[in-house]
Amino acid sequence: MVETKVVEMKVDASELKGDEKNLIEKLSDFLKEKTGGEVTTSGEVVTVKGEGEALSKKYLRITVKKFLHKHELTEFFRVIGDEENQLKIKERKMAEED
Repeated sequence: MVETKVVEMKVDASELKGDEKNLIEKLSDFLKEKTGGEVTTSGEVVTVKGEGEALSKKYLRITVKKFLHKHELTEFFRVIGDEENQLKIKERKMAEED
């Protein structure tokens, strides 16, 4: 019998902002749909609880990147690994034009 470990990952979306309202809510719904895990939102942090490979840090990172791409935000934001079980959506520093 294989024991499945429940994993909890957090996505810090405090820097996520855009033209659309409720972006964090949309991110939460998107993650719920893609991971099939339990997704909760507290303030600007989205917490995803799930089991096994469906919730690896790498998979979650790719899923968040897909969300950013879908909402045409990849030019302005990137996803970085913050702590062990946390990802952070960070605003890109734009190269200043001369």
